[in-house]
Amino acid sequence: MAANIRTNYNHTIYASYVGYITQAIVNNFAPLLFLTFSRQFGLTLDKIALITTVNFGVQLAVDLISARLVDRIGYRVSVVAAHIFAAAGLVCLSTLPFALPNAYAGILLSVVLYAVGGGLIEVLISPIVEACPTEKKEAAMSLLHSFYCWGHVAVILLSTLYFRTAGIENWRFMAIAWAAVPLANCFYFAKVPIYSITADREPLSIGELLRKKMFWLLMVVMVCAGASELAMSQWASAFAESALKVSKTVGDLAGPCAFAVLMGAARALYGKYSEKIPLKKAMLGCAVLCVAAYLLSSLTRSPLLGLIGCAVCGFSVGIFWPGTFSIAAAALPSAGTAMYAFMALAGDVGCSGGPTLVGFVANACKGDLKMGLLTAVVFPVVIWAGVSRLRPKEKEKR
Repeated sequence: MAANIRTNYNHTIYASYVGYITQAIVNNFAPLLFLTFSRQFGLTLDKIALITTVNFGVQLAVDLISARLVDRIGYRVSVVAAHIFAAAGLVCLSTLPFALPNAYAGILLSVVLYAVGGGLIEVLISPIVEACPTEKKEAAMSLLHSFYCWGHVAVILLSTLYFRTAGIENWRFMAIAWAAVPLANCFYFAKVPIYSITADREPLSIGELLRKKMFWLLMVVMVCAGASELAMSQWASAFAESALKVSKTVGDLAGPCAFAVLMGAARALYGKYSEKIPLKKAMLGCAVLCVAAYLLSSLTRSPLLGLIGCAVCGFSVGIFWPGTFSIAAAALPSAGTAMYAFMALAGDVGCSGGPTLVGFVANACKGDLKMGLLTAVVFPVVIWAGVSRLRPKEKEKR
C-alpha cells in the first residue's frame, strides 16, 4: 500500500481534494464565529471586519511571493508547509485568544498563520493536479475545485450541528477538530508522487510571461471570476435576511449554503461532461446565466425568486475559476508556477473587490443591498467579453 501511495498519481489527486477542503475551512470557519467573537471578546464591527481583511490580505501577499519562492524550495516542501500553517492557525485560534492578554491580537495572529497556509494551497494545488498524467485535464480541474464547495458546505453544516449540540461557547474545540484535516493531509502529501508542471519544456521567465497579451486577458477574467463568486456569496446571508425579509436560519440555508451546493454541483457536472461541452462555450453560457441571476436577485420583489436568483448565481459561477485555470494551462503551458501564483493573486483581488463594491454601493444607497448586487452584474459581463476574445487551443509562441 505504501508503494502504491508513492507511485499512483490518483493519491496525488485525492490529497489535492483534501487540500481544497482545507482551503474552505480556512476561509469559512471563522466567519461563523464573528458575532460570538464580538460578544465574547467585546470586539467592535470594524475589528471583526479586519479579520477577513487580514485573511485575504495575507493570502494576496503569499500569492505574490510564491511566484518566485515555490520553484526554489520545491512543491512537496511547500504544500506540506501549507498544511502545517493551516493546522497551526486553527489550533492557535482555539488557544491564543485565551492565552494572550489581548484576545484580538491572538485571533489576528491565528488568522495570519492559517492564511499563509491558505495562500500557498491556492497557488500549489491547481498546478499539482494539472501536472498529473491525466487525460481529461479540464474535467480534473473542474472536479478538483468542486471540493472547495463541498468543504464550504461541510464547514457550515457540521459546525452548525456542533454549535447546536455542544453549545456555541465551546467553539474552540471545533476549531481543533477542523485542524485535524490539514494535519492529516500534510502526512498524505509527504508520500504521494508530485510531478513538475514544466518537466518537458523550458519554463517562461516572469518577464516573458508578463509580456504576453493572453496572460493579461486571463488575469482580467480571473479578477472578475473571483468578484462574481464572492460578491454574491459573501452578502447572500445578509441579503436574504435584510432585503428579502426571511429568517437568519432560512437565509443561511437558502443563501450561502445553497449557493455553495450549486457551485459545487456545476463543477462536478462539468467534470463529468467536459468532453461533450467545449469549455469556452460553457463559460460564455454561464456568464449569461450569471447576469440573469444577478438581475433576478436584485430586481425582483419576491423573496422566493430572490433566493432562487442567489442559488442560480452559485451554479453559474461554478466553472469560472477552474475554467480560467484550464484555459491558461492550455494556452501557456510553459508558464509554470508563476502563472498560477499571479492568477491566484488576481482571483483574490476579485474576491476582495467584488464584495467591497457591493458594500460601498449599498451603503451609498442607504443600505440597499439590491442596488449593490445590481452593480455586481458588471463582473459576469466582463467575463463574457473577455472569454469571447480567448482562443484556448492556441498555444504560446516562443
